[in-house]
Amino acid sequence: MFKKFSPSTDIAGQTPVKSSVQRGIRTAILSQWKIEPETLEALWPKKEGLVHVKCREHVSIYTLHGEPLVVQHFDGPFYPTLRVLHKCTLFLCYPFIADRTRLVDPYILPKVGIDRGAIRYLLAGAPMMCPGLTSKGGWLPPAEEALPAGTAVAIYAEGKDHAVGVGLLKLGTEEIRQVNKDVGVELAMYLGDELWAHKAL
Repeated sequence: MFKKFSPSTDIAGQTPVKSSVQRGIRTAILSQWKIEPETLEALWPKKEGLVHVKCREHVSIYTLHGEPLVVQHFDGPFYPTLRVLHKCTLFLCYPFIADRTRLVDPYILPKVGIDRGAIRYLLAGAPMMCPGLTSKGGWLPPAEEALPAGTAVAIYAEGKDHAVGVGLLKLGTEEIRQVNKDVGVELAMYLGDELWAHKAL
């Protein structure tokens, strides 16, 4: 989604988001992510408005004080940006939270993991193939916590503490295990892409 992205050519306009639309986005995020209202309030206080950054290819970026917070493609799920995911795993990132040693939701998206061999492909913007998820260094949730196709997921890499990508499951996690070929996760964002390169828009 952001392998090639330049604000000067790919942004069509920026407009403040209406309060009614913001309520809809907040409701959708609470249903789509593994996040408690307190954590969402810490990331995006209700009193502070979002700006809708309209991009080419039907991509919408929602920013808070210029910082990209949420991304959506067409009418698909809302993705947190990688920087938001990283904030949620850094325990001391919110000085205004009373108990700064623990965040309510350190992982706000379901997790999948890729092996070391898949890292270079991810950093090149390639989709994640099933073998990189099912190998010894990869990770998928157990059968009782299986995720269906179309779920937004955070992608972690073997040996790394923080998410290296955000994507959409093309197959359910149990189907990925059974089929073990073709694309398992379509990348939306990844470490080092052009959105990561822009802290503010």
